[in-house]
Amino acid sequence: MRVLGGICLLMAASVLAGCSSTSRPDRSVTTGSIPRLSKPVESMTAPELASAADSIGKSYERNPKDRNVGMTYANVLMMTGRNAQALAVMQQVAIANPADREVLAALGKAQAAAGQLEKALDTIGRAQTPDRPDWRLYSAEGAVLDQLGRSNEARTRYRMALDIKPNEPTILSNLGMSYVLGGDLRTAETYLKSASQQPGADSRVRQNLALVIGLQGRFQEAEQVARQELNPQQADANVAYLRSMMSQQNSWKQLASKDKASPDNGTN
Repeated sequence: MRVLGGICLLMAASVLAGCSSTSRPDRSVTTGSIPRLSKPVESMTAPELASAADSIGKSYERNPKDRNVGMTYANVLMMTGRNAQALAVMQQVAIANPADREVLAALGKAQAAAGQLEKALDTIGRAQTPDRPDWRLYSAEGAVLDQLGRSNEARTRYRMALDIKPNEPTILSNLGMSYVLGGDLRTAETYLKSASQQPGADSRVRQNLALVIGLQGRFQEAEQVARQELNPQQADANVAYLRSMMSQQNSWKQLASKDKASPDNGTN
């Protein structure tokens, strides 16, 4: 049983893919050519995100070959659910910057968001270099493999990423969610708790931890986790997301039943 719709796999390939209103943008691409925004993107409401997309889109129209503007624009578009347009933007940026690893990684992220998983794997693979491997690309590759149902391969990639970047919260979170997709909620919680305790862990990591705790029937504890370190608006959005996931009773009950029935769900 695979439940992918609400799972938040953090594709740490130059820009981190999110799946809710609390997702964080790419912090690695800031130049003078990108319009200055009134507030951090992660704290914006839906109308504010739409306005930001319009503002950055105008900069992109003036220079569609600018890698930083294009990558930022694609990231904001994905945060507003415009995945097909984000992919089209990244395809144009990649044409202008065919050998740029960060651009290829961002293109792979956009392909995955648009459902082109096999293409995303190929693109991320082309961005990776065996002599100087990038942990972000290993983690991104793992996230795509998990979406394809290839969990053993995905976990291998996450552990390769951890060898390069120990205790990185996005990798630990992805590894934990890989176990959720496999129905092993207790092992998932172990990794997600570790991820949430690391410096730099963001709200998506806590959202995933809250989901796993809630799936095990500890909803009050899950709601407390979902509200941590967020402003009221973000906290309400996280709790609403958590409740929507918990409302999918049939799918999640099957995962929980699989977890309880597993005599050795701490191994892989």
